[in-house]
Amino acid sequence: MDLRARRPAVCRPRSAGGGQADAYAGFNRLYEATRKPGPIVEAACWAHARRKFFDLAQINKAPIAIEAVERIDVLFAIEREINGMTPQERVRIRNERSRSLVSELERWLREQRARVSKNSETGKAIDYSLKRWSVLTRFLDDGRELRAIALGRRNWTFAGSDEGGRRAAAIYTLIATAKLNNVDPQAWLADVLARLPDHPAKRIHELLPWNWRPPTPIADAA
Repeated sequence: MDLRARRPAVCRPRSAGGGQADAYAGFNRLYEATRKPGPIVEAACWAHARRKFFDLAQINKAPIAIEAVERIDVLFAIEREINGMTPQERVRIRNERSRSLVSELERWLREQRARVSKNSETGKAIDYSLKRWSVLTRFLDDGRELRAIALGRRNWTFAGSDEGGRRAAAIYTLIATAKLNNVDPQAWLADVLARLPDHPAKRIHELLPWNWRPPTPIADAA
């Protein structure tokens, strides 16, 4: 796939909706209003924003970076608590607990930005977040998980073809859906793949994550 920003370096989804990604310019065409059937609504990745500060905190022990990581980690802790809840419950808790923290984080970042050079690494890390603040904060009004599944780092960033991207997206969706239903994705997928050849097509709904039940061990069944 094209690694430059002339076209998205992933398969271009045929559907509209939301998408969480880093600031790679190759994704920009997905967000355009003229895109058919509709633009992807961008939701920026907090893990990438945090990483800018984490590297400075770990290597340079920069005080501002250390505090930024600590503040973002509080948001991540809330997300871990609400993992598996319904979208409606996540939105409610994000508004009750996270929104004020995010507002305070923005105020604090702008204060720190005024104190450091724009050419400093700390200044660049702050700018990365502030320039994307509207899309970073989009999760507050969205019931989806903040980061349902991590891509396979650089190995999986580029799917190789549009068809490969669609297949990868299908697998990501299955895994995230299993997690949302408090189902172990590996156990579910292994069991479903083993059952599929002999499972009646008219009962395929039984294998969906929200209906699936782990197989009963033979010893217990006896």
